Amino acid sequence: MTTHLALLRGINVSGHSMIKMEALKSALEAIGFHNVQTYIQSGNVFVDTDEQSGAAVGFKIKQEIFKVFGHEVPVVVVTQGDLERCFQENPYLKEKEIDNKKLYVAFLSTTLQGNSMNDLKISQFKPDEASIDGNKIFIKYAVGAGKTRLDQKYIEKKLNVIATIRNWNTVTNLLQIYKERMGNDLL
Repeated sequence: MTTHLALLRGINVSGHSMIKMEALKSALEAIGFHNVQTYIQSGNVFVDTDEQSGAAVGFKIKQEIFKVFGHEVPVVVVTQGDLERCFQENPYLKEKEIDNKKLYVAFLSTTLQGNSMNDLKISQFKPDEASIDGNKIFIKYAVGAGKTRLDQKYIEKKLNVIATIRNWNTVTNLLQIYKERMGNDLL
């Protein structure tokens, strides 16, 4: 069995695409996923399955959500390694007195090429900062996520990808859960 973490984009936000986590868990168990575990209402779902491909797991989850709940919900599947690399590669963690509440990670549906930072045109969002690392964008908001135009919609439009953003606290907790599920050392 392989454990996958599916990050659902845009559910339970401002009254849109409402899905109760218990109902989601039941729907995913009904189609053969095992040990289904959700974390907070924003759509973080761990599943165990014999399927190795994260893309196949994401597609199956997306289809089931549409079938059962009627919502078109993009899904990005990440691994434990993806989360661990967030801690190793986030350039903002090296800054003195960094405020973790201003750190976010945009998880992307595909790995970006080297010229993607130019496509993002991050300089127009100063003092917000961003750094692309493969299938992730590390973001440091100057004021906060609610007061910027550097959001998931902008990233998707400029880079032609599916993106879902999680705050640093959520990334930390998701890695902790992954490690507990896998029996690894804790953070």
